[in-house]
Amino acid sequence: MDVAESRREGPRRELVPGVTRRAALLVVGVLLLQLGFVVSYVGAFHAPRPREVPLAVVAPPGAPQGTAEQQAGRLDDLDGDPLDARAVGSEAAGRRLLADREVDGVLLLGAQGQDRLLTAGAAGGAVSSALQAVLGRVVAAQQRALTTEDVIPAAAGDARGLSAFYLAVGWVVGGYLVAAIIGVTSGPVPGSRGRGVTRLGALALYAVVSGVGGAVIAGPVLGALSGHLLALSAFGAVLVFAVGAFTMGLQVWTGLLGIGLAILLFVILGNPSAGGAYPAPLLPPFWAAIGPWLPPGAGTDAVRGIVYFAGAGVGRDLLVLAAYALVGTVATLLGSGRGAARGVSGGS
Repeated sequence: MDVAESRREGPRRELVPGVTRRAALLVVGVLLLQLGFVVSYVGAFHAPRPREVPLAVVAPPGAPQGTAEQQAGRLDDLDGDPLDARAVGSEAAGRRLLADREVDGVLLLGAQGQDRLLTAGAAGGAVSSALQAVLGRVVAAQQRALTTEDVIPAAAGDARGLSAFYLAVGWVVGGYLVAAIIGVTSGPVPGSRGRGVTRLGALALYAVVSGVGGAVIAGPVLGALSGHLLALSAFGAVLVFAVGAFTMGLQVWTGLLGIGLAILLFVILGNPSAGGAYPAPLLPPFWAAIGPWLPPGAGTDAVRGIVYFAGAGVGRDLLVLAAYALVGTVATLLGSGRGAARGVSGGS
């Protein structure tokens, strides 16, 4: 196309002078992401309330058989279904369930009407507070008393157990941003399979440095999450690579639109459902359901599991991230060189 033809084509691509169709579409896309952000965050957080919070109920020694089952049944029948109560045989069994993250609280019924609630503040202080509020009303109506003991507390430098969420979100942001920068500067589609491998290798190197850096800052530097430096570093590298590879794959097949899709998935949907400020039992059903299957939720859950719960639940989170990494890697490699195959110059 010569210069004259280019000049004739230019106005046709403009909706109004100075505003092209592409620019208008990008603005509309940004507006939709902005509104989606508002809908997702306000929708998730505007009215938190407990929904089927797992609770173990233990009868006092010497109590008649079925005492724990009867109280668990009464708790299950509360209006709004705030609790999912089950009877267990002993305090030790209840504590094991709490440590394994199968319940969020253990109610120890007292022979003299003095009940105790065992909680794990490290899993998110909001759930512990909600349990205390719900059970406080119940035992008051039954003319009983309730005391609460946080048996798995968050560290002194980890207020309300939120550091795991912020660390995981930092890793997620690094993963999709580095992939986006590579796509913007070098083109969304690698020019060949070898260049795709090179991009993924560079991402892997970045992920290792990012994982170590985040773990060092959260641990030795700030003292928010003490210990477990090696495990946190390794997990952070996996999380960053999984998010980055998936973002690369999106860009290979959808162009720069892939950046918007990554923001939609990891930020707009992922962050409010991750279990940070409000863990899953306090979120509306939609956000509670999707949280464990998105990297921010899997990351938050795994960091808490590593630091406070001897690795409980981390295996499932690693499988989720492995799926993102695999899909992203395969999508990137399969799509590499697509532009060159059509006679279009590819990116590096």
